[in-house]
Amino acid sequence: MSKEIGENFVAALRELEESRNVEKIASLYAENAEIGNVVAPKKFIGRDGARDFWTKYRETFSEISSEFRNKIHTENQSALEWTTTGKSNGEKDIIYSGVTILEIENGKISRSCAYFNSENLGKQIQGDAPPKENQAVSA
Repeated sequence: MSKEIGENFVAALRELEESRNVEKIASLYAENAEIGNVVAPKKFIGRDGARDFWTKYRETFSEISSEFRNKIHTENQSALEWTTTGKSNGEKDIIYSGVTILEIENGKISRSCAYFNSENLGKQIQGDAPPKENQAVSA
């Protein structure tokens, strides 16, 4: 089940990045799901929280595309290793890598969290650092 959900997540993220359609990715989450990443000071809860989280993510970039290097699935979890490239809203080139962990219950994502080097990404968005693929993932 987690492989199917993981693949659906990848497809939904691609749709979000290409067309800004948040509904497909939000529909993958359980009503009480917890969504976040290393820079989100609060956790987003449920499908509405997923919708809000992923809308904010997409609004951070004018162009964005994620490529997945590794996809590891167990019965109730998926680990997705990715590299994301694009442009900030200020048209600065962006490249960063990380891992997203999905926890799955009853065919829905019950928790998702992305881990990446937030300091490097922040500097790229602000234009204070040249784009370079992150070498380390931080929590």
